[in-house]
Amino acid sequence: MNNTQLSYFKESDVLHILISAESESDSVEISPNITAELNEDGELIGIEILNATNYLRDFVLESVQAKLLDLTDKAA
Repeated sequence: MNNTQLSYFKESDVLHILISAESESDSVEISPNITAELNEDGELIGIEILNATNYLRDFVLESVQAKLLDLTDKAA
């Protein structure tokens, strides 16, 4: 059963992805502005993305560009 929940906080531009309702015991910075939230067993229970609009915009643009380049290479 998938209980993943997304919450976006516009005022602070934070996207929170909740994978499990367990209590957070620790967190690890995966990259600047992206933090993995862990339970007491070290399992991933959530992800927090700061400056979410910038990050997601860049990610989507890079993905679209990569797909377009891949399509262009195949068409040639």
